[in-house]
Amino acid sequence: MREPTLGGMAQTEQDRPRPILRPGNMNCGGCGMSTIFQLLSHAVAEREVKLVIPACCGAITAAAFPQSAFDVPTILTTFASAASVATGIASVARLNNEDTRVICMAGDGGTYDIGLATLSAAAERNENILYICYDNEIYGNTGGQRSSSTPAGACTTSTPDGKTEVKKDIMAIMAAHRIPYAATVSIANADDALYKMRKALDTSGFRFLHILSPCPTGWKSEPAMGIELVRLAVRSGLFPVYEVFNGERYVISIEPDFSDEALGMYISLQRRFRKSGVTEASLRPNIDKYWHGLRALSGRIVPARRR
Repeated sequence: MREPTLGGMAQTEQDRPRPILRPGNMNCGGCGMSTIFQLLSHAVAEREVKLVIPACCGAITAAAFPQSAFDVPTILTTFASAASVATGIASVARLNNEDTRVICMAGDGGTYDIGLATLSAAAERNENILYICYDNEIYGNTGGQRSSSTPAGACTTSTPDGKTEVKKDIMAIMAAHRIPYAATVSIANADDALYKMRKALDTSGFRFLHILSPCPTGWKSEPAMGIELVRLAVRSGLFPVYEVFNGERYVISIEPDFSDEALGMYISLQRRFRKSGVTEASLRPNIDKYWHGLRALSGRIVPARRR
């Protein structure tokens, strides 16, 4: 008997892809990274991959040595060196004529902050790497401190009254490198996520995927609400979903309805915003400003149909 699975696809037990992340891992309940790995397993299918993970929550995921919850060859690196290590692996694969995809899976701390130098260097050289940033908007592995990805108003262990600075625009930084492919990904929209993961896997050169990754521990939210929180972020326009080709062509993937109700729900379902008094009215101007710029870059003045 066939049953529906991710992306509306029907699969038998024998058809299901081998999971990149196996049961028994150390991720928290409701961790967005777990969902990302499930989607990535479907996207990878029969492709050969090697995984590089810096000192982020993903490094804890594997569990204690000598066991490992990862079912593909995986190297754990220092915070700053993931893109450099991935460069070496990709270079050896090229010299050996190996048809393998090298994937970095890094959090926002190791992407936006500590790892930005080696990330930029690898992107500038157009190394044959797929770099995935699972963005939980905090340093989740070291105590829940703020990163430059933490949104304004969010309370963390190092910003107990709420962060004052706005979130860094990592996609603009990556687009400025003119890499072949960059995209934002919503785990609440499986079809779009699988399409982008497969496209990134089969594109040569440096590719970058930015994925909003719910963190119940850091967001002070219910574990079961992770997918819904991403859906609300997309619907309200807070998390734009789009693609950038060669740093020049912008394509909007999902049109939001800019619902203030969705934005209000997104805020209210996370206790990290309660102390700073963030409201939909305080967030809407920056959302509208970002979308004005994104529409100008995409050349689209009127909303597109949803994928």
